Amino acid sequence: MTPPDDEPRDPPRDDQRAQFTEDEQRAMRAAFAAGQPVRCPRCDAAMTSRAIGGGSFGLGYARQREWLMCTRCKRSAMFDVKRGTRN
Repeated sequence: MTPPDDEPRDPPRDDQRAQFTEDEQRAMRAAFAAGQPVRCPRCDAAMTSRAIGGGSFGLGYARQREWLMCTRCKRSAMFDVKRGTRN
């Protein structure tokens, strides 16, 4: 049963949101950088990684990104390896 439009709705719980929180992403990047197996913070399944290339096209730099994907809940996160950030 859904509440009427004038009643507040409960926000989705963190484990129901599609995106990982900043803290969850930070922990995944730290585990990856330390060479440890990365576990999904939502369902604790093993995460696979895929390198994402970024050619420099004459710009003098090339980004090295890593894409972590959960094998169970299918959530994913991408980050720049050298910078340790999402972008």
